[in-house]
Amino acid sequence: MIESLLIDSTEDPSLLIVDDDTIFCEVLAKAMRKRGFFVTCAHAIEDALNLAEQSTPEYAIVDLKLSSESGLVLVERLRALDPGTRIVMLTGYASIATAVEAIKLGATHYLAKPVDADQIMAAFERTVGESDTPISANPLSVGRLEWEYIQRILAENDNNISVTARILNMHRRTLQRKLAKRPLRE
Repeated sequence: MIESLLIDSTEDPSLLIVDDDTIFCEVLAKAMRKRGFFVTCAHAIEDALNLAEQSTPEYAIVDLKLSSESGLVLVERLRALDPGTRIVMLTGYASIATAVEAIKLGATHYLAKPVDADQIMAAFERTVGESDTPISANPLSVGRLEWEYIQRILAENDNNISVTARILNMHRRTLQRKLAKRPLRE
């Protein structure tokens, strides 16, 4: 399903929001329109690509997990359509592995949900890294390390749960339960 929340002004920068949570999309679109964007929403990769091929967005907000699909695919495709598109990836399932892949594929920034429109705006405006970013005094917890390792193996196997479970020497259902839990916040 494609949903357009448009402002009647062609001078506003175009923004494509892609998230399968329709309510989140509506709320975020309203907030971004207030910040001067011409907003279009899509809830699936195919719909987003159709919109982007008709009119390449200057900015995009892409959710990592779109039903059963990975938003990483969309990041790569949007970047191929227009290398100048500034893409922010959002996720409720943040991991180092997906953050690294999102940036490699062309995302400008990667943010863990919950986020607000101001944080997204700041992410769009950031064009360079910060060498003075503080290094955490606490190492990752064992639970978080496990989550990161699982995410890396899963990504290496194209999100195939059966293959990943075999590699991890874990029952498939156990892996599915672990993946259904949100990672521990650090």
